[in-house]
Amino acid sequence: MKNVSVFAALGVSAALIFSACGGEDESIAAPDPVTAACSSEGPEVVIGAQAFGESAILAEVYGQALADAGCVVRQQSLGGYRDLVFTSFASEEINFTAEYAASALEFLNGFAGEATGEIAPTAEALRGYLNEIGLTALNASPAVDSNAFVVAADTAERLGLSKISDLTEGLRLGGPPDCTDNAACIPGLQKFYDLDLSGDFIPLDGAGPITVAALLGGEIDVAVLFSTAGVIAQENWVVLEDDRNMINADNIIPVLTQTLADAHGQGFTDLVNAVSAALDTPQLTELNRLYEIDKEDASVVARNWLIASGLIAG
Repeated sequence: MKNVSVFAALGVSAALIFSACGGEDESIAAPDPVTAACSSEGPEVVIGAQAFGESAILAEVYGQALADAGCVVRQQSLGGYRDLVFTSFASEEINFTAEYAASALEFLNGFAGEATGEIAPTAEALRGYLNEIGLTALNASPAVDSNAFVVAADTAERLGLSKISDLTEGLRLGGPPDCTDNAACIPGLQKFYDLDLSGDFIPLDGAGPITVAALLGGEIDVAVLFSTAGVIAQENWVVLEDDRNMINADNIIPVLTQTLADAHGQGFTDLVNAVSAALDTPQLTELNRLYEIDKEDASVVARNWLIASGLIAG
């Protein structure tokens, strides 16, 4: 298939690449994929996807790998963000999702500031909160997707912007509605940068097409996007350096019910961990580019990557 050479060039089957902003991963190398990941008597795997492209891609990545190994898998679009994820777990509408370690931790702890720039302590703290509500998390991936503060190239040149500390009050900030509570958004700007952009904040969508259009159209000066968004390179936008270390370890991390993990056992866990370990930040960025810019379907993007990485047969 046409994308296999792209992923091979990125070193899909080579040694893992670790992101500097995410710290060291919890595992050293991917275990060998297993041929049977689910017990015939266990429940189906219902994977929840949030309302943005990367979540849909990751749901397909894990779902197709599990289905190929004999699991009964169903995708569930949640049509919203993190609040609906955990509501859906509580109502048993889903039993698996791909989460983001630091953001999930801060959501569950009421934005108490426990997340750090290192994935191991962040994941450990997250598991503590998940355990209280009957959930668990498997190994975190080396792939990191965090909030990024992005400006157009001409804005960066005109105002001399290269790092977050260069921002000043009065600039129009556009981003997800939860930016007002997110520790890596407005509260973080206030805490780490002594910068209050709340008065000029425009709530848009979760780093999606509305935010992108607003930055393209000059309706906002600064956009909160995902660091792996393909549109950033496409438009030659500038990602402002987080020079005071506000942004924490938002590594991809599978979250699931303890019931699901127990029912399917070690084969299930090994396969999910193998998928997580094979994915790194450059590859995730390329997956997003194929989806956002080339307009490929999430299921096709996921399947091509799984084949290229040797996790499923072509």
